[in-house]
Amino acid sequence: MKNRLFHLILIVIIILFTCSGCALFNALFQIKEEKFAQELASDGMEAYQDGKYKDAIESFERIKDWYPFSKYAILAELKIADSHYKLKEYEEAVSAYEQFENLHPQNDAIPYVIFQKGLCYFEQVDTSDRDQNRARKALEAFNRLIKQFPNNTYSAKAREYIGICYKSLAESEFETGIFYYKSKHYKAALERFKSIIINYPDVGVHQKALEYIALCETSLSKQK
Repeated sequence: MKNRLFHLILIVIIILFTCSGCALFNALFQIKEEKFAQELASDGMEAYQDGKYKDAIESFERIKDWYPFSKYAILAELKIADSHYKLKEYEEAVSAYEQFENLHPQNDAIPYVIFQKGLCYFEQVDTSDRDQNRARKALEAFNRLIKQFPNNTYSAKAREYIGICYKSLAESEFETGIFYYKSKHYKAALERFKSIIINYPDVGVHQKALEYIALCETSLSKQK
């Protein structure tokens, strides 16, 4: 009976020792991992500040791949997006910003992320005689930022870019209207000029649009 009790106690001691040993090993392993992640984060930030964005991406990607549960993983995700933006790799940057927002919708950096996404589109806005899809996407991002975070610092910055986007869209619409007017498609031209008045705030194009609205209406009246 005593031998059985002794063996039972011994087994319990071994189990407790093993469990505590595993816990200690895991704790030491986590500390070691966090140290390596910190070193990579430091290398990445140094490369980023020196303008070596490809090297920065490499360091931050390693954190994501090797230490996804590290406290530096969120920083890595954000700086990967920023590095792509600095390299003018806007599609990659937008994708990285969107991934960050999807994974961390409550993170304090979300206003910045939305603003940067808008900037990615804004930086690609063509002249008024080209496709304005990127201007529309930039507007969408900036307007969403203002709606979700009206008092945020980045919302104030977004308002500055919104005016430029509206001007680009209005000028593009005006150029299209001029093309139709010169081609004597007065009804199509009239619709374009009116859309400027209706859809876009006055960014310096309204007066010219009003003048061409009058010219189109006069030309249409003569065709009757």
